[in-house]
Amino acid sequence: MLLAIDTSAGTAVAIVDDDGRMLASRSTPDTRRHAEVIGPFLAEVLAEAGVAHAGVAHAGAAHAGGAALTGVVAGIGPGPFTGLRVGIAAARAVALARGLPLHAVPSHDAVALAQVVGGVAAGRFAVVTDARRREVAVTVYTAQLPVPVVLEPPHLIARAAFVPAHDVPAFEVAEIPAVELARVAQARLAAGIRLPEAAPLYLRAPDVTLSSPKRVTG
Repeated sequence: MLLAIDTSAGTAVAIVDDDGRMLASRSTPDTRRHAEVIGPFLAEVLAEAGVAHAGVAHAGAAHAGGAALTGVVAGIGPGPFTGLRVGIAAARAVALARGLPLHAVPSHDAVALAQVVGGVAAGRFAVVTDARRREVAVTVYTAQLPVPVVLEPPHLIARAAFVPAHDVPAFEVAEIPAVELARVAQARLAAGIRLPEAAPLYLRAPDVTLSSPKRVTG
């Protein structure tokens, strides 16, 4: 089983079995309460899926009929710094506590896979999420399985200037489906496709910058 966590847009948590079937899921499009809801969401999906508590027998082991996680998936964005780091930190913490591998997946990949598997997207298409500051984050894909292929990596565009090409439909979402995030990881692992590093994908520089050191004169 894989536990998937994403806070690049709203907050989404899900557990899927080895066949990609959803066992439990929680989500909210709220972009300002990541830290408040991530803990309850994790507790609820772990309980609903019957996952064993960490530290029993050995990290990740099942007990009293409880199932065991085999990995944790973190959505790495693009997304705002403050929200995105909550989900990645939570994924790291669970993986460390249970002695599990941490798999990183670009968040837009989850939306892209859902569109292709659902038969909604074919050929070239774009995934769009709100980047705040009157901008959107856009990734362009071509429909392909086991996972869609990125044609244009995530980039920022002013919302007022964003006009999808007539032959490139755009799918804008307020939440990243954590179930599909896990399925992207499963598909890549099964196909031997390399996963990226578990580092947050920021498309703009942080608001806080280091000040220049003052010169000391004697």
